Amino acid sequence: MSNEPTADPVAVPFESLSAVAQELAAAERKRVPVLPISDRVSGFDLAAAYRVQSINIDKRIADGAVLVGHKVGLTNPAMQAQLGVREPDFGQVLDDMQVAADGEVSLSDFIAPRIEPEIAFILSRDLIGPRIMSADVLFATEAVAPALEIIDSRIADWKIKLVDTVADNASSARVVVGEPRPLRGMGLIGLHGRMERDGEVIGSGRGADVLGDPAAAVAWLVNTLAEFGQHLKAGEVVIPGALCASAPLVAGSEFKSDIDNLGSVSVRVVP
Repeated sequence: MSNEPTADPVAVPFESLSAVAQELAAAERKRVPVLPISDRVSGFDLAAAYRVQSINIDKRIADGAVLVGHKVGLTNPAMQAQLGVREPDFGQVLDDMQVAADGEVSLSDFIAPRIEPEIAFILSRDLIGPRIMSADVLFATEAVAPALEIIDSRIADWKIKLVDTVADNASSARVVVGEPRPLRGMGLIGLHGRMERDGEVIGSGRGADVLGDPAAAVAWLVNTLAEFGQHLKAGEVVIPGALCASAPLVAGSEFKSDIDNLGSVSVRVVP
């Protein structure tokens, strides 16, 4: 299947945010990317981008998907440099985006997928902003777990600005969460994690690389969601951002997130 952009930057008409949402949804469904929205839609700002994200998430939920968590993206300087974006964003995690721990994914389900290791939070209490601090996040966290996030851009060649990735549900695709471990005594800032491909370490980082503290990234999310009248709920999973730069997903390989004192989780990639 061709991965050439389907949209002409001049000829594509955009009459509403709904039309932008429909274009992105079609790109994900057909696995054919589109050219950057930021280059084609005058006045497409951050508020408009989050509205587009919401339109598509609401549609998927109406069609039967279930909201199970949230992601924070672009919290690591390495990822910001890799994608040329300088501030965090957030997206939603639906049940059809979950992959069983040590399960498999098919490369054919994506456009230009990349993978990154993360520390997942499992919440035991609601978190409602604003003015949430890292300590509040830790108090509301039932457990943490090693995780892998597969990101994918419905924007051609990953040529994104912040508004492009936000509209595209923060470039999310799949989430793999390992066995949860109690948070008590776990110093998240100092945790060292590695990403392996077929047993070879291809990236590493510490909790401190995620906005200074993974819990601070979750606090940022809670306080930002408050601006949209939303909050985090008990039982939800939050992935706060990558420990290191992402790597391309490759068919025939196994990728692993291995985090000191937290354990590991892997995913196999088939064609």
